[in-house]
Amino acid sequence: MTAEAERLRRAMVSTQIRDRGVRHERVLEALGEVERHRFVEASLKDAYADHPLPIGYGQTLSQPYMVARMTELLAPEPHHRILEVGAGSGYQTAVLARLCAHVFAVERLEVLASRAKRALDELGVRNVSLITRDGTIGWPQEAPFDGILVAAGAPAVPRPYLEQLTEGGRLVIPVGKRHVQELQCVTVDSRGEQVVRDVACRFVKLIGEHGWPEDP
Repeated sequence: MTAEAERLRRAMVSTQIRDRGVRHERVLEALGEVERHRFVEASLKDAYADHPLPIGYGQTLSQPYMVARMTELLAPEPHHRILEVGAGSGYQTAVLARLCAHVFAVERLEVLASRAKRALDELGVRNVSLITRDGTIGWPQEAPFDGILVAAGAPAVPRPYLEQLTEGGRLVIPVGKRHVQELQCVTVDSRGEQVVRDVACRFVKLIGEHGWPEDP
C-alpha cells in the first residue's frame, strides 16, 4: 500500500496541483509527503481523487487543489505560528505543520477533533495544539499569529481574526454566501487591510458568534 499511496500522491501533486498553477515548492513538497489517506475513511484511490471527501457530521475534507492553493496564499515560513480554524480531519493541519513552527488548530466538533488528534499522533506530528471551541473567535490566548487559515465559508471576515494577526500577517478565508464563496487573502499592515480576491470556492459554513448561526 505504501508504494501505491506514494504513486497516487505524486500523481495528485503533478496533475491536480502543479498543473493548475500552484508553484510554491515547499507547499508542493508537503502535499507530496503527507499521507492523505490516513485522514479519511475512503479507498486509497478516492483519498487522492480530485474532489472533496466527506468526513462525517456534515463536514468535508477539501479537494487537494484547494488545500494547496489556500496554503500557497498563506505562504507559511518555518518560523511562523499559524492558526487553523476548522481542523476537521487534521489533514490540512498536518500539511501546515510541515511548513511552520507551530499550528494552533481549532475544531468546533469534539468528535472530529478527537479523530484528528489520533491521526496526527499516529503520524508523529508534534508541533500542533488542537482544541475544541467556537472557531470564529480565534484563539486570543495564543495570539498574535503570523497567518490564519480558515477552512469554512464566512458571510464576512470575522473581526477577531484581523485583531489576532501580526503586522504583515495573512488571513486566508472563503467569504460569501452559504453555498458559494470566493477565496480571500487579507493582509493587515500600516496601511490597513489589503484584500486579494482569488478563486471561487464552496465550503461548509463557518458557524459561531462571528459567522453563520447553527441550523435549528
